[in-house]
Amino acid sequence: MTTQKKIGIWMDHANAHLIEFSTDPATLDNVELKYTHEEKEETLMSKGEHVMHNKEQQQQGEYYKSIAEIIKNYQEVILFGPTDAKVELSNLLKEDHHFDKIKISVETTQKMSENQMKAFVKDFFSKN
Repeated sequence: MTTQKKIGIWMDHANAHLIEFSTDPATLDNVELKYTHEEKEETLMSKGEHVMHNKEQQQQGEYYKSIAEIIKNYQEVILFGPTDAKVELSNLLKEDHHFDKIKISVETTQKMSENQMKAFVKDFFSKN
């Protein structure tokens, strides 16, 4: 029997902290939204609000795609964090049949330190 690869992802709309589950979970990486506040203001001033929102949505989509590419390598995932970003990503993954065989759970949590994130992932997968 092979060991299932499991990962916890604490996320909001701009950052994702990836914690792979093992006997001693360690943060693998961080994924960040590339659209900065300065870029947002520049786009708003030069091209208008409509273009700014379109660019913002495009960047958000790329952020979710980069997380989805990582998730493809795991059999079980817990998405957690304080915002609706985890639900938005979960809904996108449910629409994509590449993720049909991956067990994806969603939990609402508060902001956490890195140690709290690691403990949450360890507790979550230890119970399941």
